[in-house]
Amino acid sequence: MKFPANLPLPSGLTRALRTMPSRVQKKVRATLPGRSPTPSRKLADALTANQLLDKELAERLERQLILPVASESDEETSRAAVQDYGQFLARQDRWDELSKLIKEVDIRREATPCAMSHAELLCYGARSDVVHYMEDAIMDGANPVLDGIEALEEVLEEEPGEYPLAVIVALAHADIGWAWRGGDWPHEIPEKNLSLFEAHFDRASEILADYDVVTPDAPLLAAARCALLAARPLPAVKIADQYEALITLDPGNPRPMRALGNHLLPRWHGSYDQLELEARRITALTTETWGNGAYAWVFMDALRIDPGTARIVDIDFFLDGMRDILAHHPGQHFANLLAAFAAISMAPSRAPDDAPDILRKTRSRIHEALDWILAEYLYELHPLVWAQAAMAAENNAPLPMRKTLVRRGLMTARLAIARYFADEIMKGTTIAFSPHGLRFYTPGGVQSFD
Repeated sequence: MKFPANLPLPSGLTRALRTMPSRVQKKVRATLPGRSPTPSRKLADALTANQLLDKELAERLERQLILPVASESDEETSRAAVQDYGQFLARQDRWDELSKLIKEVDIRREATPCAMSHAELLCYGARSDVVHYMEDAIMDGANPVLDGIEALEEVLEEEPGEYPLAVIVALAHADIGWAWRGGDWPHEIPEKNLSLFEAHFDRASEILADYDVVTPDAPLLAAARCALLAARPLPAVKIADQYEALITLDPGNPRPMRALGNHLLPRWHGSYDQLELEARRITALTTETWGNGAYAWVFMDALRIDPGTARIVDIDFFLDGMRDILAHHPGQHFANLLAAFAAISMAPSRAPDDAPDILRKTRSRIHEALDWILAEYLYELHPLVWAQAAMAAENNAPLPMRKTLVRRGLMTARLAIARYFADEIMKGTTIAFSPHGLRFYTPGGVQSFD
């Protein structure tokens, strides 16, 4: 007896079914009994079907999903090399050399293959020893000594007027402030921790205040000012103005656009209307670089963080923006980034149980973008990108070792892609990714192209 089409499913069963591809959902529904003794029995049936599907797919992955893996991508290698060099120069107390180098790469807008600023990476490497010690001590519940941050302050006193060094010290204070604060809502943070967060951000603002008028052509300085906005309750329009100044200086870097979308959410200093307005303004400013891609960049993290954003996003414009990002920058880092966003961050199964229809429709539309991303752009798997998407969906989960991240990202990506092609894989079809597009090899030896 098949499950009646008009019989409503219990919420738990519905949630379980949503984790399956739509075609598989139909098959599972068709096998469920018309009436089960209890809703929990229905949920167990659906969960079992889902688990069996994943188990079967996992067993077939090595044979039927051919997708080359880059455990260390060009982007990751480039980032690590620049960041490590900044750390090296700081450890050698070669501050003059470091400051000169940061100025040069900042003026030339040098960046990794996927637009991560070399100047920002050098600064992070230079402060990383101090910041990591403080983060570890705070996480362990210890009372950290301040020798490291005081030593950085002394460097700043010895080299006045050097804005790269000012940014290093200011952002070290900001990083330490975030370590004290954590990612909770303000009312959930102990008063001492919130006070220390504000104190470190106040000191960072003092350091950068001397450079408000000078160095107008310095994206690094503009980025540092934007990084401090989290602790300053400014009107949304002023926040947008500061980010617009940064994006105008460095339009090829998508990170400020994503940060702008986050900072314009109601939970910080903005509103949904302001978010929509600024997304269109930034799109107009960066058309030559991204087409309509900036609209997608601004909304990307906002959609992931705040379900209410789905009510105001222009989903057709957003999807056009995703296409333009890859049309203008078809590298594998961005292909993996958007694929992971569609498959993991926007998975319909991750929507809250009480999510409104508009949220479910928005997630489904973005999730369906996997069709063309996988078919037209993705041919090399970058596990860390997928691991990051999975971690972001788990609300401040602790960061595991790199090997664990790579392994988890690989498993997450391959299973997510396998679920999307569940029907084909279960029929025995082998799916091969290449720079020339997807190829499907049927059990009979017939080759088909997407």
